[in-house]
Amino acid sequence: MYRSGFSLSAPFPNPFNPSTTINFQVPADTYITLAVYNVSGQLVAVLRDTIVSAGYHSVVWDALAMPSGIYFVTLKTGGFAETRKVLLMK
Repeated sequence: MYRSGFSLSAPFPNPFNPSTTINFQVPADTYITLAVYNVSGQLVAVLRDTIVSAGYHSVVWDALAMPSGIYFVTLKTGGFAETRKVLLMK
């Protein structure tokens, strides 16, 4: 789904080792879930599951304990969802 004002930027750096920064924007105070899934669709990390204020936000995912591979970072709100692919290379 797409709703104006919400966005999930491409994580940087990507590929990464062991951490990457995830930036996102919300147009108003809203409840969000920012989570990471492996290629099998299994939830491996919940980075944020809370109400955030309007504006730009930055979250660092430290994947030190995770194996190398492809992961998917997903931002979800009530009416918006977007996913970005990241590659962890150890």
